[in-house]
Amino acid sequence: MSVNDATLTFDDVLAAKERIASTCIHTNLIYSHELSNEYNNKVYLKPENLQVTGAFKLRGALNKIKKLSDEEKQRGLIAASAGNHAQGVAYSGHALGIPTTIVMPKTTPLIKVQATKNWGANVVLAGYVFDEANDEAKRLEQEHGYTFIHPFDDLDVMAGQGTIALEILEDLPNTDIILVPIGGGGLISGVAVAAKAINPNIKIIGVEANGAMGMKESIIAGHPITLASADSIADGANVKTVGSKTYGIVEKYVDEIITINDEDLAEAIFLLVEKHKIVAEATGVLPIAALKKLNVTGKNVVSVISGGNIDILTMSSLLDRGLYSRGRLFCFSVKLKDTPGQLVKIAEILAEVGANVVKLDHNQFKALDRLRHVALEITVETNGPEHIQQVEQVLEAHGYAIEVIY
Repeated sequence: MSVNDATLTFDDVLAAKERIASTCIHTNLIYSHELSNEYNNKVYLKPENLQVTGAFKLRGALNKIKKLSDEEKQRGLIAASAGNHAQGVAYSGHALGIPTTIVMPKTTPLIKVQATKNWGANVVLAGYVFDEANDEAKRLEQEHGYTFIHPFDDLDVMAGQGTIALEILEDLPNTDIILVPIGGGGLISGVAVAAKAINPNIKIIGVEANGAMGMKESIIAGHPITLASADSIADGANVKTVGSKTYGIVEKYVDEIITINDEDLAEAIFLLVEKHKIVAEATGVLPIAALKKLNVTGKNVVSVISGGNIDILTMSSLLDRGLYSRGRLFCFSVKLKDTPGQLVKIAEILAEVGANVVKLDHNQFKALDRLRHVALEITVETNGPEHIQQVEQVLEAHGYAIEVIY
């Protein structure tokens, strides 16, 4: 298969499997009792965050690079990436002894930048989204004669990503639905072609972030379009212009595209950590967040967790947001009389209903009538929405009018 070929075939994916088998691990499906119960389907996780580079991107990059001619390898490699393709190219270059240069957006999490450097790549930071970094990579390609490795709009790259579908259907032949994240479309293109070749009735559903709906908007328009902006916490999916090749494959093979907001992504990250002890990045959990939007029950659903490269500070912040969205943290304010013992009384009431106080802000200057009252802002740890309702009812029963903050 050459870059000029018009189509991606099942045979291309089968060949890719043999080509990358010695490096890329077969990530076994994980059955999720918790998510299955919550969403009324039989939910399985495909943990690509367990690949050696922490993401699926190694599959496509390695397949592409192994197919290059000796002359193409000698020129050195260049790629643009928000992080995971960067590591895939850098690792492959390191393993095969090929120098690599990676252009990454300035907004790329530091963990991805450092991990790419750790594989010996020269990292250049340029632009604020993938498309701007890609423009700089193309400029450097022309200036230095590098061999360009596209992160998604390349048939050899797509073939490598399609090996994920081979593994899924080897582990679970009766899969009904595969949920796949979409950035530029390389992953879902490979997965769709391979899965549909094995079982034409399988449903392939793409999942995009609300702030970067390039593929969905392109399908609606009938041709690839360029978004005015791409802005979501799913940094790996912040692509303004999807691939021309991937667009054609998605239009032909993908059954539906679901879009997800940032709050649902934070909740999905929290769920994976709490229920499965799995660390995933925001792009990686797009298919987890999409489970609540499926209008089917009793189906075998596989969610592809595309990557787990997330820095600790970002993860901490998103876990907090997940706690709020799951009703595990409850913040409210209450007006108290400015007399001794009021704080103790509130604490006793909260203790009675098992709400653990994690933060207090006792400030008389927040109350409008601060000569007689003070405002108390309280954050408590709860067991969920029903527990929050219980806290509200008990406080109101004791004569306290509360104002919900979040």
